[in-house]
Amino acid sequence: MYQINDTVLYGINGVCRIENITEETIGNRKALYYMLKPVYNDSSTIFVPLENSELTGKMRRILSASEIYSIIRSMPEEEPIWNDDEGERNAMYREILKSGDCVKIVRLIKTLYFHKQKQINNKKKFHVADEKIMKEAEKILYEEFAYVLDIKPDQVVSFITEQIKIAEKQGNI
Repeated sequence: MYQINDTVLYGINGVCRIENITEETIGNRKALYYMLKPVYNDSSTIFVPLENSELTGKMRRILSASEIYSIIRSMPEEEPIWNDDEGERNAMYREILKSGDCVKIVRLIKTLYFHKQKQINNKKKFHVADEKIMKEAEKILYEEFAYVLDIKPDQVVSFITEQIKIAEKQGNI
């Protein structure tokens, strides 16, 4: 069970702080809820019923800095996960986003980034659904990395690039 003031990742809502664990009455039913405040959107509040394992299953602890550095070092080796079937691709990518698994999200971003570059080089449009998923994946990943590393979300890409260059020079990649 999480505690008040714990920081968690909550699905596609990103990094959230548990503001309170409170009893709320919805309809005729009382239940305990985690009251989550998204760190990068303090105007919203999310209530997650403790007894709903599907919803609490979307919560996970945020990564440590050492876990993030490890993920960054693994980025060059991550294989793309492209699927030509748009429906299957969209469903697979949505599941990855829901999972909150950073390694899978990195693979997803990498896949879509390379596909987007291929489309641009071929003077074709990048599919709107792929663009939307890529933005959601970047938001989730960049917010968590930024929060843990104490940088701004818009600094994450340059930070990752710098870390990969350093690791390559040191022969760690």
